[in-house]
Amino acid sequence: MATNTPEPEPTDGGDFDYTGGSVERPDLVDALDARVDGDVRFDDYSKRLYATDASAYEVTPIGVVIPESTADVAAVHEYCFAEGIPVLPRGGGTSLAGQTVNEAVVLDLTAEMDAVIETDADAETARVQAGAYVGDLNAAVEGDGLKFAPDPAWRDKSAVGGAIGNNSTGSHSLKYGKTDHYVEEAEVVLADGTVATFGEVAVEELRESADADSDDLLPRIHAEVVRVLDEEADRIDERYPELKRNVSGYNLDRLLAEYRGEHGEAGVVNLARLMAGSEGTLATVTEATVSLVEIPETKAVALLTYDDLLDAMEDVAACLEHDPAAVEVMDDVLLGLAADTPEFEDVVGMLPDGTDSALLVEFYADSDAEGKRKVADLIADRVGAADGDGGVDTAVEPSAGAAETTSHPRRAAHAMEAHDPEKRDRFWKMRKAGLPILLSRTTDEKHISFIEDCAIPPEHLPEYTREFQEILADNDTFATFYAHAGPGVLHVRPLINTKEVDDVEAMLDIADRVTDSVVRLGGSVSGEHGDGRARTQWNRKLYGDDLWEAFRELKTAFDPDWLLNPGNVCGDVDMRENLRFDADYEYDAGFDPAMEWAVDNGIQGMVELCHGCGGCRGPQETTGGVMCPTYRAADEEIQATRGRANMLRGAMTGELPDDPTDDEFVTEVMDLCVGCKGCKVDCPSGVDMAKLKAEVEHAHHEEHGADLRTRLLGRFESLAPLASRFAPLSNLPNKIPGSGLIAEKALGIARERDLPTFRSETLVDWFEARGGAGVPREEAARDVLLFPDVYTTYTNPGAGKAAVRVLEAADCHVRIPDVDGSGRPPHSKGLLDVSRATARDVVETLAPDVRDGWDVVVVEPSDAVMLQSDYHDLLDGDASDVPDADVAAVSESAYGVMEYVDARRLDEELALDAPTESLTYHGHCHQKATKKDHHAVGVLRRAGYGVDPLDSSCCGMAGSFGYEAEHYAMSKAIGETLFEQVDASGGDALVAPGTSCRTQLEEGPGEVPEPTHPIEKLAAALA
Repeated sequence: MATNTPEPEPTDGGDFDYTGGSVERPDLVDALDARVDGDVRFDDYSKRLYATDASAYEVTPIGVVIPESTADVAAVHEYCFAEGIPVLPRGGGTSLAGQTVNEAVVLDLTAEMDAVIETDADAETARVQAGAYVGDLNAAVEGDGLKFAPDPAWRDKSAVGGAIGNNSTGSHSLKYGKTDHYVEEAEVVLADGTVATFGEVAVEELRESADADSDDLLPRIHAEVVRVLDEEADRIDERYPELKRNVSGYNLDRLLAEYRGEHGEAGVVNLARLMAGSEGTLATVTEATVSLVEIPETKAVALLTYDDLLDAMEDVAACLEHDPAAVEVMDDVLLGLAADTPEFEDVVGMLPDGTDSALLVEFYADSDAEGKRKVADLIADRVGAADGDGGVDTAVEPSAGAAETTSHPRRAAHAMEAHDPEKRDRFWKMRKAGLPILLSRTTDEKHISFIEDCAIPPEHLPEYTREFQEILADNDTFATFYAHAGPGVLHVRPLINTKEVDDVEAMLDIADRVTDSVVRLGGSVSGEHGDGRARTQWNRKLYGDDLWEAFRELKTAFDPDWLLNPGNVCGDVDMRENLRFDADYEYDAGFDPAMEWAVDNGIQGMVELCHGCGGCRGPQETTGGVMCPTYRAADEEIQATRGRANMLRGAMTGELPDDPTDDEFVTEVMDLCVGCKGCKVDCPSGVDMAKLKAEVEHAHHEEHGADLRTRLLGRFESLAPLASRFAPLSNLPNKIPGSGLIAEKALGIARERDLPTFRSETLVDWFEARGGAGVPREEAARDVLLFPDVYTTYTNPGAGKAAVRVLEAADCHVRIPDVDGSGRPPHSKGLLDVSRATARDVVETLAPDVRDGWDVVVVEPSDAVMLQSDYHDLLDGDASDVPDADVAAVSESAYGVMEYVDARRLDEELALDAPTESLTYHGHCHQKATKKDHHAVGVLRRAGYGVDPLDSSCCGMAGSFGYEAEHYAMSKAIGETLFEQVDASGGDALVAPGTSCRTQLEEGPGEVPEPTHPIEKLAAALA
């Protein structure tokens, strides 16, 4: 049980400064450092971290500044303006068109300038700093029934400033439009460092202050805005597409509409809204006041199915007449990908045979009854009645005459509907399921975002889709068509190998010809993701030479020397330049991988897999999941999976001066990865950073040797039996004053941590003393090998005893096999030769029994996952002489103990008392990464416990990580979020299957229930 006794002073947090390599332009560094309170980082590592975003592009910046205030931003602008140095503001770096990478001084606004300053529920507004995530803003106002209306896909990792810069929107733009509608006021820093507040202003006031020849920027800006309104109105009317979704070029159509009184008082414009879609090329937004909307009372969803994608496209216009909040399309490629995903295969399996495509139509409603009626009306109109007309039964009767709502012919073959939140979420997740698989390709060919979000009037979608498909076929490639059909924005990512010159030229041809179609059909080059490096060059074709020049004049008025994110929106970037992977790209890891990489291109494919979406940067409170605990604790890009992936790729391609096995690289980049495996499941692409870290550490050990502490911790499975044999003598260091300091000085073990307590009677000793199996094999329903993992055997045999009790109560014959652990400790320390040798012994020992029908049950989660997953990495292929069939047999027969009880429904065979306790449950990150964490919750609930499963990340202990002195501060910082979640849960008891997790929780602040393994709670409920 944790106590309130004072903790000792924390150890040094380690020699981590999150930087590395050489520093260029030291004079510039000194000049900026003297002017700002925030960090100035011009080192090789920092520049590498900010060279990419979520696009196909890569540009090394001049340096990085992490400002703490608007004053810092202004100081950077002022100095760089005087010296002719480009500047680029950046939010979450989630941009898909390359607008947040440039040869400039990058301002990372998300690290320090991320506050939700104030909210006003009555006025339905909020004031935020530019680096605040949209998800954090929504969390701050959710209690008032409000939200920020635009809902970009990565809103919990996307900054509000980025949403403004990109004029972001989302799936529900039919109802809400774009970000520009919600920007009421913005504090901006102009190119020369002037801080200004933009908001509503009468155009006559602008005329009075306008001076195109002024030495100050504001009068020049006012003069250019007035000129645009006076001289460019006809061209704007003629060339801007009439669409809800157009973010190409500057926001001049909005400016003109406001002047004409279409959004308020005539003669009044809001200059803050001119920032929307400007991509940091006009000014840097530092704060903004945004308006909010009420959260809908309820929602309802219909899923219409079609035999052909073009039929679905033809039906969009008819669906829009029913006033939906969203209309999303899924083609056969996306549905096929979802069908191959365990999470969605049952949903896709419910679709009628022959389904090629589907439309997901969502309605907002004031009541469930209204939502059901809207769905019924749509289905009656688009599918028909349930009388053999091809329709389906609906939850309520449609309105009278609903079947004749529109004049469009029916094309939908079938319909499904969802009204409860869980089913609605499953439909939406199915719509989103295909993209991660699209992005998980480890081949040189990848689905590239360069023409993926053109906006087309919905009535022209069929023609546009046909033309796009023909263009793709002419270039010998394909793409999936999905996303926001309602406003006419299809996400189309052609499969392209940018390492091949011919494919890059195909990119250009596709973009050029698709742009021609877009312009002819009255569409926009970008309906969501902006111009950036991918689409700036097509704005001239979209808007014509005159408006192109008007853009450039506006840019010059704001930024006379073109220093703000130069080249974008109306500049000279070429979509073929600065590609992350191009014909000159070279890869050389510098070492041969020690494990099997069963993906295309092997370890290289994994190193190149991260596409930069920033999914690893989401806060625990709004994003949940496991990934990425060290980023969440440190708020440093280098500690995100994206950061590590970018750094690792740079080290292996020569972009960084370091090799991946160099001491500085291993320390600053890889060392603080806790190996939680969260990225394997939470990363949209499935980047396996834990495995990459193991490879790099192994190569480092091979080159430089492993230190004493690494060898000792890695040999824990060999040392634990000795410690147990000499217990309780081996436990004395925990009781002797000063022993912790000695351990820290001698071995680098944090003095704040108690070492594991070893038991003189091991699990095996106890089992043998009781006479072995309690259920004879001939009377048993199942044969179980209870795996003797090192922690359960030597430090926590109580959990093992509970497992035996439960298994035998369910008529299992239990035997403990003669193996010496799983190899998890050496594996986690990068001692792969040692873990491979252990894995080989385990498989050779267990395989004969497994082939004879025995199941393998493991109490410790990380050891269970070792058998289930990591053994394939160590032993498959040419890496071992163990037959792959034996490895597969052991892996497929291995279960975590609660997983086994759940999978075999053993609890249904148990006589259980009705427990009255409520449990707070923290799952193990390795089980979460393999989607096996739910089993314990289900079993405990069926046993009668009330269970609150925490949506928690890694506990921060992470095996031996939290014992190491230089990691102690990080370990505790990671644990803080978990401690807060436990406090908020308020369960009577705390359960956690992982030994490390329980250790961390026991040492948490305040009074928390002493944690136990969930199998112990199940055993306690036995009658």
